[in-house]
Amino acid sequence: MSSPTEHTPAEVQALLAEDDSVQLVDVREPHEHEAGAIAGDRHIPLGELMTAAEQLDPNRPVVFYCRVGGRSQMATDAFRASGWDARNMTGGIVAWVDGGLPLADPDGSVADH
Repeated sequence: MSSPTEHTPAEVQALLAEDDSVQLVDVREPHEHEAGAIAGDRHIPLGELMTAAEQLDPNRPVVFYCRVGGRSQMATDAFRASGWDARNMTGGIVAWVDGGLPLADPDGSVADH
């Protein structure tokens, strides 16, 4: 059975609750991450992702997210092409917040581009 390629925000929250089951990576720009992010994520901007791949554990699934899912889909596709168990969070952090899920900072927000 192949691994899923996408997860809803609720599924990602459930995976994060399982200790060390996935690595969550925010591929947005620094100002976007500073405005609001998901607790427990790693911030690696999309442009730095390939050079920073050694910071990630290739033996654990990686879930990428961005604002609405476009940039994280590119990261997911690239990592899957390299043999990783990479997944995209559908709808990005906008869908996370719209689903009522919390940001790491209760006063955080989703940055406009």
